[in-house]
Amino acid sequence: MNKKVLVLTENFPPISGGSGRWFWELYSRLPKEQYLILADDVQGATEFDQTHQLNILRIPLASQEWGLKSVNGLKFYWRVFRQIRKIIKQHQITHIHCGRVIHEGVIAWLLKLITGTRYLCYVHGEDVETAATSGEHNLMVKQACRHADLLICNSHNSANIVKRLNYACDDKIQVLHPGVDASLFVPLAADDAFKQYMGWQCRKVIITVGRLQARKGQDMMIRATALLKQQFPEILYAVIGRGECLESLQALTSELGLEQHVQFLTDVSDAQMIRCYQQSDVFILPNRTIDNDIEGFGMVLVEAQSCGKPVIAGDSGGTKETMLINQSGFVIDCNNVKSISTTVATLLSDPSGSIEMCNVGRKHVESELHWQAHVQQSSLLCNHLVLHN
Repeated sequence: MNKKVLVLTENFPPISGGSGRWFWELYSRLPKEQYLILADDVQGATEFDQTHQLNILRIPLASQEWGLKSVNGLKFYWRVFRQIRKIIKQHQITHIHCGRVIHEGVIAWLLKLITGTRYLCYVHGEDVETAATSGEHNLMVKQACRHADLLICNSHNSANIVKRLNYACDDKIQVLHPGVDASLFVPLAADDAFKQYMGWQCRKVIITVGRLQARKGQDMMIRATALLKQQFPEILYAVIGRGECLESLQALTSELGLEQHVQFLTDVSDAQMIRCYQQSDVFILPNRTIDNDIEGFGMVLVEAQSCGKPVIAGDSGGTKETMLINQSGFVIDCNNVKSISTTVATLLSDPSGSIEMCNVGRKHVESELHWQAHVQQSSLLCNHLVLHN
């Protein structure tokens, strides 16, 4: 059977990050014969693609310029446009699912003008919020949204941003929260061997999983660790991820004399990451808004709850939608170091209360955010275009 739907996304494993993991979890559960995935040809892609049975093609999809005014931007769009047009003909593609509005949605809009191929776009919040700060990008996103059949927003917060910016109205918007494989991300008893291997034995371990970028707020938790170590000398903050802020975060750690209290883990496999969730004491995503760059949802908060951990998140973007506030976790002002340290101290000082939050969080994920609970809704949304010819 020929493929009908092309999934166009730069962000797909082995690229790390929430959106790529979302697409992997979603499309690996949908009928493989109906989907052809076109993803970025990155280092490690060949090896990764040998581990699954999805129908996938790889071409370079990264660009330093997403606008159409620059020579580099035009060259990028023209190259990708020509390649995808050939793929549409070769595989008889009738619909495109775009991983973002820009640049994937812009490419689909241009293709629709020539080929008539219909498309939907995923919206993550920070993508459209950031695009709105550029006149050129704002116009491109408006066109991509206007000609799309459907916008799938990862949170109600993202949907509200789309409406506030006049990119689309309710009739074109559907909210689909990213989920988690609750059979894989599970609570686990203390593993002394793993803790010893990680250097976590006899430590109070707080972790953050995410890209090392300013809006994720790892720097604020590092500053909070300087306060927390006075009350909890055994505290350890494990920063899990890679990104452009690694050197500045390491410099801050040295400046505050926290080399024994902050650990950077930049090369962690998915299996090790799950173990880190399971063997930590508290999970925090100290996110904040910087230059309109927000946290669209926060899949890592769902993963942590699924592993039975209390969570803390910054009051920015869609993080409130990941948890039962004040029951499975806290949403706080993560621009305030004292607020962070006080909230972490509250959890570390009340083991019984933390256990109750863990139980509530796990039940919340199982009932609302487990991928199996999303299969029917996901199938309906992702087949929207096919079913509505």
